[in-house]
Amino acid sequence: MNGFLKIASLFLLTLTGCGAQDKEAFDFIPKGYTEFESFHGDLNEDGLNDCVLIIKKTDSAQVVTNRFGKKVDRNRRGILVLFKTDKGYRLADKNYACFSSENEDGGVYYPPKLWIEIKNGKLYIHYSHGRYGSWVYTFRFQNSGFELIGYDSSSNRGPVTNKETSINFLTQKKLVKENTNEDAEGGDETFRETWSTVDIEDLIKLSEIKDFDDLEMHRY
Repeated sequence: MNGFLKIASLFLLTLTGCGAQDKEAFDFIPKGYTEFESFHGDLNEDGLNDCVLIIKKTDSAQVVTNRFGKKVDRNRRGILVLFKTDKGYRLADKNYACFSSENEDGGVYYPPKLWIEIKNGKLYIHYSHGRYGSWVYTFRFQNSGFELIGYDSSSNRGPVTNKETSINFLTQKKLVKENTNEDAEGGDETFRETWSTVDIEDLIKLSEIKDFDDLEMHRY
């Protein structure tokens, strides 16, 4: 009987394609978290559609009343990067709490919008403050994890771009473009370019970032 059961089990595994080894994206979400948003694209240039999950903690103690008397969820968010394989997904990188809540108090501004872009095998983490500007962190998979290889930011006054900063951590070069046309109305800015060298020994790893809000790119 035991031999029959063993053969039957192997037969079932063959029929299901060894489904016990297959993993869906949601299988990687840890206990106490929920999926907030998902993005798809090829991150390791193998032709398969990888997945990036933004996850959010579900601690009820972090549902609080804000200064406007409205209940908001202040639980932090994290990220899971999953590589697609022939048998499901495998975990490429993770950070459970590197992003603040979408309901964070932005002071006189609204909280910046966070979204993910996957392009040319790279992971782009975007923040946008609407007409006030935006900033983008560029990561690439190398050395068994995702490392920060670039940073770009724009400081705006409505349609007018006041300042743009671009850092390439691989070449260790930084470009700052500042508008010198005080009467610019948008599209007619005059930029002064300044190049400098970036002093960095080790690239920042996605898994080690405690809080994106505390990344001080201005020091480079």
